[in-house]
Amino acid sequence: MADEAVQKVNLKSSDDREFIVDLSVAQMSVTIKNMLEDLGVEDDTPVPLPMVSGPILEKVIKYCEHHKDDAPEPEDQPATDVEIVGFDADFVKVDQATLFEMILAANFLDIKPMLDLTCKTVAKMIANKTPEEIRATFNIKNDFTPEEEEQVR
Repeated sequence: MADEAVQKVNLKSSDDREFIVDLSVAQMSVTIKNMLEDLGVEDDTPVPLPMVSGPILEKVIKYCEHHKDDAPEPEDQPATDVEIVGFDADFVKVDQATLFEMILAANFLDIKPMLDLTCKTVAKMIANKTPEEIRATFNIKNDFTPEEEEQVR
């Protein structure tokens, strides 16, 4: 088996795009890490990721490449205490649909730091907004009757 620093893994997106990445990058995903432990990485067989499209997998890989050497975040530090800056701030400057796909991918792939980052971005989008403003931001239809709305208030 080759040195782990140069070992590569082939990831296959839902739209059949294949990405060759360093093992250390791929293993930032707990899902992929578990799949590789179960299946092995001896051959070039692509690891299928049916829940992640090519463009989103490309973004996930960029995130993991950038953060692969980061120390784990302390569990006792609330995510709201950390400002989003630098690479991460640029990473989440995407349209809503892409952001939500990134959240789904981070959740499916079990990449906690990326999931925290993308969810924090959504939280900032709704912070200090009224329910009406939140509905407008996310194009959510108000399906409450006036009576139901009064009960909630």
